[in-house]
Amino acid sequence: MKAENIIAKKVRILLTGGGSGGHIYPLLAVAEELQGLAQERRLNLVLEYIGPKDEYGRLLGSENVAMSYISAGKIRRYLSIENVFDIVKFLTGFLQALAKVFLSMPDVIFSKGGTGALPVVIAGWFYRIPVVIHESDAVPGLTNLLSSRFTARIAVSFERALNYFNPKKVAWIGTPIRKWLLAERPTKEEAKEELGFNPKEPLLLILGGSQGSERINEFIVSNLENLVKETQVLHQTGRANLAEVERLSRAALINIPAKKESKTRYQAVPYFEENVKTAFAAADLIVARAGSGTISEISAFGKPAVLIPLRESAGDHQRINAYEFVKGGGGVVIEEANLLPGIFLNQIKSIIKNTELLDKMSQASGKFFKPGAAEILAREILKLAGQ
Repeated sequence: MKAENIIAKKVRILLTGGGSGGHIYPLLAVAEELQGLAQERRLNLVLEYIGPKDEYGRLLGSENVAMSYISAGKIRRYLSIENVFDIVKFLTGFLQALAKVFLSMPDVIFSKGGTGALPVVIAGWFYRIPVVIHESDAVPGLTNLLSSRFTARIAVSFERALNYFNPKKVAWIGTPIRKWLLAERPTKEEAKEELGFNPKEPLLLILGGSQGSERINEFIVSNLENLVKETQVLHQTGRANLAEVERLSRAALINIPAKKESKTRYQAVPYFEENVKTAFAAADLIVARAGSGTISEISAFGKPAVLIPLRESAGDHQRINAYEFVKGGGGVVIEEANLLPGIFLNQIKSIIKNTELLDKMSQASGKFFKPGAAEILAREILKLAGQ
C-alpha cells in the first residue's frame, strides 16, 4: 500500500486558559509545535480550545484551532462581593466544560492557567483525560495551584516555582515562545531604520503590555521632555490609551526643537503585533512590567531591562518575577514606590549611555532564557496521547 494512502491516526488535543496575552501566546507557541510534529509523524491532529470568549482567545482561532467558549469567573485570594457572582459563573462554566469535553473527548488537555481554565481541567480529570499544565510565574497563580491536583504533568518557567508542585510531576523548562518571534531577526540598526529611528542613537522601548499601563504611561509622558534628551523612545501604550498619550506627549514636547520632536525621537504605538520582533530587535534598553511573558521575550532577545512590577499583582508575583530575572544581572528593578523622576532618569542614563554595561547586561539577560520550551511541551503532550 502506498504511504499516501495510509489513513493518519487522529489525535485530539484540547487547549485551555485565558484572560491575558500571557496565557494565550504560550498556547499559540505550543499549538505551532504540535502542528509541526504532527506533520512530521503523519498524524491527523485536531486542535480545539475551550475557554473564555475574549480578544486573546480569538487569536487561536486564526491558527486552525476549533474554538468553543464557556462562562469564566475569576478566582480570587481575597474577600470580595464579586466572589459571589463569580462562583455562579464558575459553576456554570464547569457544567459547560463537562458537556464540551465529553463531546470532544480529547486525548490530552493542555492548560496555561488563567480565567476559565480550572473548569476544563477538572472536567478532564473527571473523564480520566491526561492533563498538562504550564505555570509562567515565579509564584504560581491560584488556578494552576488548584489544577495541579488533577494533572499528569506540570511545567514551570521559573526554577523557584518548582517548590510549589509535586516534584514527581514538575519540570523546569522555561516559557513557550512563538517560533516566528525568534527566527530571522533584523539587526539592531536595521530594526531602528525600519521603525523610523536614527540607527546611530540609543532607543528605549517602553512596554505596557497588551492592555497598557496607565501609571507607566502617565509617568513616561510627565518626564518625556527630559527623557528624549537622553534617548529615542518607542512607547507601547495599550490600545485604549493611545489617543490620550499622543495628546499629552505633544504638550510635553512643546519646548523641544522641531527636529527632535519628530518621529526619529519619540513614537507612541497602541500595541505590537507583527512588528513586535522589530521593536525588540531595535531596543537598546527596555522598560516594562514584570509579567512572565514579557520577561521571557526580553530574555529571548537578550535585552537589558528596567522592570517596574505591578504592585497589585496576585501573590506579588510580578515583584518576585522581576527579582528572579535581575539576580543574574540582566536588569534592574524600580518598585512603584520608588518610581521617582530623579531615580528613573538617572537609572536610564547610567545604563543606556554605557556601552560596556549594556553588553554585559545583554549577555546576562540572554542567559536567563531557556529555549525549546514549546517543543518540550508538545512532545510530552503527544507522548501522553500515545504518540
